[in-house]
Amino acid sequence: MSAEARRYFELGYRAQMDRQLEEAVGFYQKSIDAQPTAEAYTFLAWAMSAQQRLDEAIAHCRTAIELDPDFGNPYNDIGAYLIELGRPDEATPWLERAMRAPRYEPRHFPHLNLARVHIMGNRLAAAIRELRAVLDIEPGHAGAREQIRELHRRLAMVN
Repeated sequence: MSAEARRYFELGYRAQMDRQLEEAVGFYQKSIDAQPTAEAYTFLAWAMSAQQRLDEAIAHCRTAIELDPDFGNPYNDIGAYLIELGRPDEATPWLERAMRAPRYEPRHFPHLNLARVHIMGNRLAAAIRELRAVLDIEPGHAGAREQIRELHRRLAMVN
């Protein structure tokens, strides 16, 4: 990434962390104008998703994938945005691609999102498998542990 693109990217990130989303979008766009990168398009999409501009966010993630198909974040993010749009079954292939991506951090996110898809579809055993995968990657993830306990309680009530 060029120095100018990096500077605008970092300004966008700071603005986003300060919840100044319009500024963040503008800085990410300037970063892209200076040098298009998968990261800048992905973070632009993330800022737009916080504004509930999910269709635009998905389009920017697709551009990120075209620029760098090895970068896993936009695959996961498309999956997350589809879940938010109420289209969880469409999310699954995107999340699976994120899991296989050579360059992706944090690796446990697509498993968390796929667990959400399985819970929405009442596939609780599959959700537990995904949450266990989260713990394999992030052993200290308290949210995954608690969700596993809750899903086991729900399964026990059914049986």
